[in-house]
Amino acid sequence: MYLFSFHKKLQFIGILSLLLLTILGCNNNNRSSTKINLENREPVQPAAREPQRENSLRIAVGGMVTPNAGFGYYRQFLDYIGMKLGTHVEFVDRENYAEINDLVKTGDVDLAFVCGGPYVEGHDEFGMELLAAPQAYGERVYYSYIIVLRDGPIKSFEDLRGKTFAFTDPLSNSGTLVPTYLLARMHESPETFFKKVIFTQSHDKSIRAVAQGIIDGAAVDSLIWEYLNRTNPVFTSKTKIIKKSPPYGIPPVVVRRDLKPKLKETLRRIFLTAHQDVQGREILKGMMIDRFTPIDDSAYDSIRQMKKWIDEQKAQGKRNE
Repeated sequence: MYLFSFHKKLQFIGILSLLLLTILGCNNNNRSSTKINLENREPVQPAAREPQRENSLRIAVGGMVTPNAGFGYYRQFLDYIGMKLGTHVEFVDRENYAEINDLVKTGDVDLAFVCGGPYVEGHDEFGMELLAAPQAYGERVYYSYIIVLRDGPIKSFEDLRGKTFAFTDPLSNSGTLVPTYLLARMHESPETFFKKVIFTQSHDKSIRAVAQGIIDGAAVDSLIWEYLNRTNPVFTSKTKIIKKSPPYGIPPVVVRRDLKPKLKETLRRIFLTAHQDVQGREILKGMMIDRFTPIDDSAYDSIRQMKKWIDEQKAQGKRNE
């Protein structure tokens, strides 16, 4: 079995606008994968790392943790953290989780908002640590939604065979790992099942691409879909959910392993009590977060087990070649 290679897909980056969008890629029996960006902007190289200011805190926010519409509230929350700490907070922007994980690993950021998949990889590879986790819509879990056009003929995941499909980031749990696992359980891979696979690097871009008929289906973060459906359903209203995954540990807040214990505990206290004051509560409301809570590594075991199973199947496939 030829299973999906997450990291190799990062090599294929196409930057296309919505008006000129063409699904590109090398053909292999009409089944291929490529990576696209649904924004009209020029390709950029990863930003050079800047020296950290003395007595400052560097925080990264994964581009897929929140839709563009909610991003401003995350910036406000970073300012809130700085105000509570009495220190300068530097916002570090990266387009993919691999870059953010690398920054946490090397100590170039102190804290990051990431997805469950990158957390599992970072924890197991270099000791990335949990700080806190959001509670949203009354839960500390989230789901992967498989979505299609609301008025289209596709009614089940199986109906997507031979269709075009969007993943988000290669390390995303809800946007890549879950659908890849679903296919592996069917003895399929994205390359064998779909006509073409694209990477959008954003859940809201995937939703928009499905709503506008650019692609047939997508795997998206339930938190992002629900946020947009509550605040601006212009695109979510044109999609329907044909499959909802089991619950997974919610995207957490993490810190680098060697962060000073006193600072770590201060940060944890700021997160866990933010809902108790007016300013923090208003920002959390805009983020669609009830509050931040403690969380244990075991909450992400189901993601870890999925990844392990896929890796084992991949290794078995190589042995059988």
